[in-house]
Amino acid sequence: MTFLQRHAYAIGCWAAATLWPFFVKRRRISVENILKCKVAACEADARRIAKKSFCHFAGHICEALFASKVVNEANWREHFDFSDADPEALDLLLERIDTPILIVSGHHGCWEAATHIIPFRRPMIAIARVMDNPILRRWMKKHSFRGSVTVISKNNGLNAAVLEQWRRERSALTILSDQHTYGGAMLKFFGRPARTVTSAARLAMRFGVPMVVGSFVRTGPYKYRAVSGKPLFFSKDADRNEATQLINDRLEEAIRKYPEQYLWMHRRWRDD
Repeated sequence: MTFLQRHAYAIGCWAAATLWPFFVKRRRISVENILKCKVAACEADARRIAKKSFCHFAGHICEALFASKVVNEANWREHFDFSDADPEALDLLLERIDTPILIVSGHHGCWEAATHIIPFRRPMIAIARVMDNPILRRWMKKHSFRGSVTVISKNNGLNAAVLEQWRRERSALTILSDQHTYGGAMLKFFGRPARTVTSAARLAMRFGVPMVVGSFVRTGPYKYRAVSGKPLFFSKDADRNEATQLINDRLEEAIRKYPEQYLWMHRRWRDD
């Protein structure tokens, strides 16, 4: 690795730590979220977690810029630790590639990391934010910021063509479920009311596909650990809100293990 590749995360963290005092509003939102979610027992600890979270976000983005240059099809297993992942979930992700699956995660750990390994085993579709600026959009595509993956704008949603591609290619369809939505269901996340998209549960119920909920957390330079529970299966007549609540609970469980790697500064809770 080059010097810049090896130290990309540290450079991002340093820049974020320098700028942190100027992000007064985001700092306040982060600390409030951490305290209300009972992740920290006191304000001093909440401020520490909030700052680490902000630095991790910047470091992760900087490191992701070079991930495709460092992690490749020949060495990816050297960069990923699966010891904390459920064996059945791991089998679905990387071995049983003859069936479409759902991956549900959030703004936790290195959410871009999966886009650099799963496509080595099976096609992948990600519902994500697509940059409005065409220059940035072309730059991200050229530099494989999100790996070899089909990115569908979250503004366009899951149309019939995307669903057909997912099932035809037996892809891994990835959804970030912790984004605020003005629709969805009012459910609990860290014990607090939060509007939650129900699309992942609806798809699992409709098509009978398995779902893996979890995260990839960073443990070192281009080193990531998979954190997941057992796969979820929902019947066609399952209760949609109960299924989505279970997804929230699973994601919360992963975040509580590594709270410093969650994006606490985003306004996930807007109704409490």
